[in-house]
Amino acid sequence: MEHNDSSGIRDWFATWDKQVDAIDFVSARALFEQDVIGFGTRMYVVKGLSHLERHQWRKVWPTIKNFKFELDTLECLFSPDRLQCVGIIIWTSTGYSEDKTPFKRNGRATVVFNRIKTQNIWKATHTHISLNPGTPSPSYGNRQP
Repeated sequence: MEHNDSSGIRDWFATWDKQVDAIDFVSARALFEQDVIGFGTRMYVVKGLSHLERHQWRKVWPTIKNFKFELDTLECLFSPDRLQCVGIIIWTSTGYSEDKTPFKRNGRATVVFNRIKTQNIWKATHTHISLNPGTPSPSYGNRQP
């Protein structure tokens, strides 16, 4: 495995967390394949990038703040041909109760990445984002993109 494999995955997460926190749906789309399939805090299964954005991202990102992947927790599992990777990572954020009291809304993510050639950038084909056990799911923040 080459060093740039792990650093490419690390860079992907470092880019995506900034987009989530900035509520930047447009830029975030470039990190994903069109046929991505995801599980999340809002939906059981979401198929396709437009559905993932509409039914997961747009329902969550504006309601939270300070989203950050803890890059030092990243674990990568690469296929022997280095064309697929599973990235497992912890994330943190701030959620808001109905009375707007902030709370820690932390969790973990598993992302499956693919690329056609080892020189290509990684694109996500599957995401599974979940809250830590006992963390309230709904957040009632109201930030504008």
